Amino acid sequence: MMAVTRHLFSLRPPPHLHRRHSVRVQVRVRCLAALRTRTTNKKEKAEAEAEAEAKAAERLTRRTRSDSEFDWDLYRRHAGGGCGGLGGSHVPVMLGEVLQAFRGLRLRSFVDCTLGAAAHSSAIIESHGEMELFVGLDVDPAAHDMARARIESLLSSKDSCGLRAYTHVGNFKYVKSVLGGVDEAVLESGVDGILMDLGMSSMQVDRPERGFSVLADGPLDMRMDPQASLKAENILNSWPENEVGRILRDYGEESNWQFLQKQIAKARGSGGLHTTAELVDLIRRTSTSSGAGRRGWIKTATRVFQALRIAVNDELRTIEDALYACFDCLSSGGRLAVISFHSLEDRIVKRTFLDIINSSEVDVSGECRTDEVRSDEIDNAEAWCKHRVQGRNGTVLTKRPITPSKEEEKLNRRSRSAKLRVLQKA
Repeated sequence: MMAVTRHLFSLRPPPHLHRRHSVRVQVRVRCLAALRTRTTNKKEKAEAEAEAEAKAAERLTRRTRSDSEFDWDLYRRHAGGGCGGLGGSHVPVMLGEVLQAFRGLRLRSFVDCTLGAAAHSSAIIESHGEMELFVGLDVDPAAHDMARARIESLLSSKDSCGLRAYTHVGNFKYVKSVLGGVDEAVLESGVDGILMDLGMSSMQVDRPERGFSVLADGPLDMRMDPQASLKAENILNSWPENEVGRILRDYGEESNWQFLQKQIAKARGSGGLHTTAELVDLIRRTSTSSGAGRRGWIKTATRVFQALRIAVNDELRTIEDALYACFDCLSSGGRLAVISFHSLEDRIVKRTFLDIINSSEVDVSGECRTDEVRSDEIDNAEAWCKHRVQGRNGTVLTKRPITPSKEEEKLNRRSRSAKLRVLQKA
């Protein structure tokens, strides 16, 4: 009886009640911990987003946005195809800024290394009545034929004043041999202006059979030169797995490259990848499993396609070789203008320009020593180049790249990533 009484009036709860209370406490603690974790994650995510926005704002302040007024009539005249809006078959990027870069020169000879639809070329020919020699190159035969027809039409409809125009199908890294074949004397004396537009032509992107479009099904080709042997499907289906990963990492700057590399290698076991739709589907599944939404997989696909295109066409090394070759072809005081469209290209252009103007003046850290010209030393006619870098062999007229005006970016979304750099030979 005493034992029962002690049990009934004990201050301690029965064992099963104690355990139930303990479980409730543990659940509550876990919930609070999970809530704190979610709060911390949200805070960290917000901080990361704020940091990314700050970095983006910093990049914007470092660039020099074009202050030229967007000339709609100029674009309407020179854009390829119909132009009810900026939706023609080809729209020239930063056309007004390119014309401005050569406006202060007497262009007796000019080379367009990337003819495309000849939009830039036709505008430059019209703007420089003193021009005596024009040479255009394009690695794409279809683009070359369209450009040639356009230039011939332009010359027949205006007083050409004896302008000699030549077009050539070939890679711009062979610009010296092309010029030598046209006129050996011009090669020795040099040309007054050269333009390189490194962007994809809208005509190429909008044709699914070329394999460049993320949003249209076509073969995994991606060759700029249809005569070349290497295609994107060769890389995806037969190159070593680690080499495919390196391409995605280095040329696409893709953070998820390792997982993509494994999925591409895994796809080989079921026949491989042969169409852009198959590759996009793989990327979409990969992005979905990693928690990315529609915008995530489209951005990933864009980076993957960029990486493959660069590898197929050996673009980065070709650009560097072509920049040195173009500088050699310039006359004293001649200018080379280059439009790039992604950070890898722009880095190469920036580094190569600095190396060219100070090729024998590199300090121990590997950086080129440069002297910036003050804005008050710049001629009013050349006010577009606000910051110059003076070197022994020439002057970089754009220490910071010029980017499209806000108006152009609104009207032509493909221009948003464009950067223009200009170099003048001493």
